[in-house]
Amino acid sequence: MPAKNAEQKGRRISPAGSCLLLLGPELGEKLDALEKLRKKLPAGAEEISFYAGETSAADIVSVIRNGSLFSEARLFIIKSAEQIKKKDEVELLASYIVSPQKDTLTVLVSEETKLDKRIEDCVPRDDKIIFWELFENKKTEWVLSFFRREGCRIEEAAVRTILEMIENNTDALRRECSRLILFLGKDKTLAGDDVERCLSHTREESAFTLFARVARGNVGGAVEILRSLLAAKESPQALMASLAWCFRKLRDYLALLASGGVNDFELRKIGLGSARTRSDYAEAARIWPRADGALALLAEYEYLIRSNGSAFEGILMDVLIRKLAIGCSP
Repeated sequence: MPAKNAEQKGRRISPAGSCLLLLGPELGEKLDALEKLRKKLPAGAEEISFYAGETSAADIVSVIRNGSLFSEARLFIIKSAEQIKKKDEVELLASYIVSPQKDTLTVLVSEETKLDKRIEDCVPRDDKIIFWELFENKKTEWVLSFFRREGCRIEEAAVRTILEMIENNTDALRRECSRLILFLGKDKTLAGDDVERCLSHTREESAFTLFARVARGNVGGAVEILRSLLAAKESPQALMASLAWCFRKLRDYLALLASGGVNDFELRKIGLGSARTRSDYAEAARIWPRADGALALLAEYEYLIRSNGSAFEGILMDVLIRKLAIGCSP
C-alpha cells in the first residue's frame, strides 16, 4: 500500500491548535513530511521533541500546556508514540488532543501503523498519515532515480546489493547512497562488488543492525554494536522501542509461516522486502519461535532500567542483548 500524499494532507494542517499522527515504517517520507510542516510555521517557531518511552505523558502535556514567552508558534514532536499505553497516560494525552493549546502543532510519530484507539479517535481522519514501506520495484526505481539525478551510472547488481544491505526506508537509502557517491565518485559505473565493499566499511550501526546480530545469535557482535550505540548517546529506551518493533514484525512473520501463506507479496506486505531482511527474520525465528517471549523480555528490562536509574543502564542493556541473542525467555 503506498504512503498517503503527505504534502496534500499537510496543507490543511494549521499550527493553531493542531495534532497530527505520522505513522508507519517509511522513515524518509515521514521526515520529509515533518520538514514540510516546519516550513508552514512562522519563522522562529520553537521546537521540542520527546521520546514517549523516556518522558511520561504527564510531563509532556505539562510542557505543552505551558505557554511560550518568546515564540508565536511551537512544534512538539512525540516520538515512539506507540509507547503511550497506560490508561491514565492515554486518557491524559487524549484530553489534550481534544483541547490543544492554540499556538501549538503537536505531532505523534511512530513506526507502528496504529496507536491506542482512544488517541486515534481524537484525531481527524485526514490528520492521520501512514507511511508504508516501499515495495521492491518502487525501491529499485527510487535508487535508480537517485543516482540518475546525481549524474551517476550504476549496475543492476549494485542496486540489488544496496537494497539487500540497507534498511528498508528512503531516509537510510538516501544517506547511504550519498556516501557511496562520496567514496566511489561519479566518474565510473558503480559495480556490485564496489558497493558491497564500501557499504561494509561505512555503514552506520543502528537498532536494526543490532537486531540483525541478535537474530543470528551473534552475542559478541550484538554487544559490540550495543556499546557503540550507547557511546554515541543512543538512549536505551529508544533502542528497546526499535527492537520491540522488530520483534513485533517477527511475530507477523511467524504468523505468516504458521498460515502456510509465505510468498513474495505477503512478505512485502509485512515489510520484509529484501533478501537480506528476510534472511535476518528467518534466523530470528530459529532463536525465537514465539516472539512474545522476546517482547516480554524487553518489557521486563524496560521496567528494570526505569526502576534502577541511569547508573545501571549499560549493565542491564548488556544482559538484555545477551539474553535476546540466545533466546532466553523471562
